[in-house]
Amino acid sequence: MTIYDWFKLLGGVGLFLFGMKMMSEGLSNAAGDKLRGILEKVTGNRVMAVLLGILVTVLIQSSSATDMMVIGFVNSGLMGLGQAIAVIMGANIGTTVTAQITAFNLTDYTPLILFIGAVIYMFMKKPRIRHIGAIIMGFGMLFTGIWLIKQAILPLSQETWFINALDTLQNPALAVVFGILFTALLQSSSSSVVIFQTFAVQGLLDYGPAVYLLIGAAIGSVTPNLLAGMTTNRDGKRTAVLNLIFNLFRATLLIILINLIPAILTGICSLSPGNIGRQIANTHTAFAIIAVIAGFPLQNLFVKLAMKILPDLPEEAQMREEKKLMYMVNMDSVLPTVAVRQAVMETKRLGQLAADNLESAMEYFLAEEKDEKLLTRVQNREKTIDHLTHVISDGLIDLRTRTLSPKDAFRVSKLLLIASNIERIGDHAENITEYVSKLESTGSEISEIGSGELGELSRRTLKSIRVSLEIFSNEDFARLPEIEQLEQDVDDYQRQIISAHADRLLTSSCKPMAGIVYVDTCTDLERCGDHAISIAWALVDDHPETK
Repeated sequence: MTIYDWFKLLGGVGLFLFGMKMMSEGLSNAAGDKLRGILEKVTGNRVMAVLLGILVTVLIQSSSATDMMVIGFVNSGLMGLGQAIAVIMGANIGTTVTAQITAFNLTDYTPLILFIGAVIYMFMKKPRIRHIGAIIMGFGMLFTGIWLIKQAILPLSQETWFINALDTLQNPALAVVFGILFTALLQSSSSSVVIFQTFAVQGLLDYGPAVYLLIGAAIGSVTPNLLAGMTTNRDGKRTAVLNLIFNLFRATLLIILINLIPAILTGICSLSPGNIGRQIANTHTAFAIIAVIAGFPLQNLFVKLAMKILPDLPEEAQMREEKKLMYMVNMDSVLPTVAVRQAVMETKRLGQLAADNLESAMEYFLAEEKDEKLLTRVQNREKTIDHLTHVISDGLIDLRTRTLSPKDAFRVSKLLLIASNIERIGDHAENITEYVSKLESTGSEISEIGSGELGELSRRTLKSIRVSLEIFSNEDFARLPEIEQLEQDVDDYQRQIISAHADRLLTSSCKPMAGIVYVDTCTDLERCGDHAISIAWALVDDHPETK
């Protein structure tokens, strides 16, 4: 085998991988955000989650990309671990479609496929049509790469060292290890399986070793997810571990089955006698389906094992408790008036979480030594606030369908507005923590005088928020003048310190970025005060029975 044959082999592998990437990206771009939206709508129905995992992976031709999206959803709290494992199982089936496609011999048609794809990609104006062109080009590159690989490895069949190397793969354990390492190197199980398929078609690899290479490839496919999980929160990491647990289960199960029941492989081969490329593709698909069927009843066990490997930290346990509804439980089994009162108490609890988070955000912002644990707590609680707002709003919408008195119907409609105001307070708290990075990136800092002023403004704002929550939850409207005065105090003090800040700017004693952050923080706090007074007055406006 000459150096040029090696160039051809490497070029074929490179073209194949680039074709896979281009086809996957083209499919993702053509679908836009719809695929992400599909996964976001995954519910507690795990059968549907498996089917969605299959569908999305077939459409984007990458189980790794699907798994990455799942990790992102779990990391952001949009999906639970139970839903994640179901989607991951589906992705394991969906990824086998690539090998089924490449089992067809389309080499003679690839020049035409490439030409059509290039014309569409280069000369069409509409982005979606250009994405379709990218898909077609990627498809053509994929088969051109396979053709180059086939041409390059023909001389290898005459090389003694290569034949001896392949003989070592007759050992099942070595074949599994090689499949793991090769797939981890390529970062794609679809790519490694197709390359194994190509070697088999060229007569360089027997069906027996190929079976164990497929088993190893499934384990190696989790490498990108494990790497991605390193940058996420613990739930994101658990999702990557879940993927590894399932694929280890899959490998163990299949090794046991094919050794105890050799007829499984015989049956698969009988579907396409004499066509080893199709046999490998069918084996790849059958293994995935068998693993999902066997693993489906064990999903909760996989989740528990992942939780055992990465147990809850104290702050995680607290966050999980905070995410649970405390008052809005068994709403259908209580009288509507009681259910409305439960919703009021739950919304008040949401407001207390938002107030606590604003207080923590200001503590982090004003501290000389920044506590990253405190920042993480603020970020996690903000996710909790967003989650609870969504759940409470859904509960209130359901409550509106029940027979309510005019006053309770009014309360329910206004509680939706109150929850929205509370959620905005949480957003302002998150904004305040983000200002710290702006200061640090420019080497700026808020002066001691400025910090003191912001501390006092936050104290007044927090007082107005807490009083407003008491007024609305107790419907203690006699205290409305008190909240009006507190809001006026916040506005007056904000104007006063902004004026003082402007005077300091004239003496150049404040860096530009510090000045911008100071004003933005004042604005966030003042708007929190505005939300507070909206909360206090929400159950009063336009309702004659409460005036």
